[in-house]
Amino acid sequence: MNKKIGIGTAALGRPQYINVRLEDCDNSDVSAFRAQSFSVLEEAYKAGIRYFDTAPGYGLAEELLLEWLQTKNDNSIQVATKWGYTYTANFDANAKVHEVKEHSLQKLNEQWHFSKQLLPYLKVYQIHSATLDTGVLENSEVLKQLAFLKKEYNLKIGITTSGSNQVEIIKKALEVLVDESPIFDVFQVTYNFLDQSFLAIANELIRQKKSIVIKEALANGRIFPNTNYQNYTAMYGKLKDLTLKYNVGVDAIALQFCLQSIPNATVLSGASSIKQLHQNLKASSLLLSDEDMKTLQSFNISPEFYWSERKQLQWN
Repeated sequence: MNKKIGIGTAALGRPQYINVRLEDCDNSDVSAFRAQSFSVLEEAYKAGIRYFDTAPGYGLAEELLLEWLQTKNDNSIQVATKWGYTYTANFDANAKVHEVKEHSLQKLNEQWHFSKQLLPYLKVYQIHSATLDTGVLENSEVLKQLAFLKKEYNLKIGITTSGSNQVEIIKKALEVLVDESPIFDVFQVTYNFLDQSFLAIANELIRQKKSIVIKEALANGRIFPNTNYQNYTAMYGKLKDLTLKYNVGVDAIALQFCLQSIPNATVLSGASSIKQLHQNLKASSLLLSDEDMKTLQSFNISPEFYWSERKQLQWN
């Protein structure tokens, strides 16, 4: 069983995603897309992965995962889902709006109505991209409902974080109490060798025995050689040296960097194909030297620049 790597299903549930796509693909055939995504879930399971992260904002992902779970009888499987985003593109590659965010009690109840079908495998229920702007961390009705779900269904409650102020958001979430008890147990964070800002709060989460899940380990594809990102030319050269040294792809290097930086975390693979999955899983077969870890740490950029650059990425 692979306890360190999990599967994120964003790319398995919707044909377009915010990233740097390295190769063209045609996801217009929904039935073929579903079949491929189903096969990735099965291959991940065969490879020993037992942590599956999903969300209603990921298009067909929850529905697909539910269908796949019905073929299983394994209480070691853990599912995490979220609430707060609604997928609106309906598989239209030209859609102007792909998702809508809403952190209301009404949206929580609406999305829980479907998500609860993932029980008993459902173990983690998260606020999708909690921010200070929506006020969700101060919404007493929402927080009380989450506390009820936590107790009623023996769930861990969490948040996922994005943006240049994610450390501030995590600090705020750690202070949230319901009936004098902390409500949040799991923190799914953005962390990779470009944006290492999470390290400022990582030790505090570990001290409080919170679960840490790492997303965007591949920085939405920006770690792969790309002539559109001249500012990373030197980094691409050093990464190529590392791939030759360890005989793996850049993706495996990036995932292992996260695993070694925060050893108690679960790191999500966002693989959308079996080939990508197997390339990602090579991360488990290597150990980066201290010197190579320092090299990767040197690629750190400011979170403000990281997120301003990320905002320029297209749905494709």
